[in-house]
Amino acid sequence: MTGLGIPVTDDHIHIDRENGRGTEAAKDFFRAGGTHMFLVTKPSWSHAVHPVTGDEFRDVYEITLKTAAAIRETGVVVFPIFGVHPAEIGRLTERMPLAEAEAVMKRGLDIAAEYVEEKKAVALKSGRPHYPVNAEVWEASNRILAHALALAHDTGCALQIHAETGPCADVAEMAAKAGIPVKRVIKHFGTPDTPLMPSLLARSEDIPSCAQSGLTFTMESDYMDDTSRPGAVIGPKSVPRYTRKYLEEGSFTEDDAWKIHAETPAEVYGVEITLS
Repeated sequence: MTGLGIPVTDDHIHIDRENGRGTEAAKDFFRAGGTHMFLVTKPSWSHAVHPVTGDEFRDVYEITLKTAAAIRETGVVVFPIFGVHPAEIGRLTERMPLAEAEAVMKRGLDIAAEYVEEKKAVALKSGRPHYPVNAEVWEASNRILAHALALAHDTGCALQIHAETGPCADVAEMAAKAGIPVKRVIKHFGTPDTPLMPSLLARSEDIPSCAQSGLTFTMESDYMDDTSRPGAVIGPKSVPRYTRKYLEEGSFTEDDAWKIHAETPAEVYGVEITLS
């Protein structure tokens, strides 16, 4: 391990032992100086799961739990995040009516919330399509997102959202209606202008100015671990490597790094992030 003497946390990463490099990617993260990761479930079809009921998402969650256990053997601290990718609605409506697809996704989120309640996952994942869809699909997706926010409130956990590029200011209003603090709604692949908690891609040119201005944010790679798309979105070493770069060039201080990688995610997710 090439340690930086501070925790280094990837707020959104996928590790796939079926279709990607699996634990070898986690080892790369660790050797580069990474210490903690929030392991996010991949879409169901990534694991050859094609649900027709929400309960079948349990198969995806169990696969992710086994992956988390394998990653921990490398020395990385893993926090699983379970949920239903918003793009599932497109796949589901190929084989069932929209109303049924909405019910399946909501049930999948119900199952994910059970894992949070059992302390097997630390947060939920939901969102809405980041690509153009018709009004009916958009409205259904927002109802699914509202359901996820309600579940996050009821279970007392954070919610990561995958959504369109931009601030998603209306989601802050949805969070307020659900009674969940907006700081516990994380905008994955976020931008500094969001009222939600931004998780910024590690290579983002905004990071130095965001740190210097005191903006509260986390860092992510959104590494997909798919051999058909190697290095997408950026590689597993990215968060520790960019953190080292920003520290060495003085773009942010060690105090900034502690805030980004330990204090903020610990507060947002209700977990402990320390160096062992």
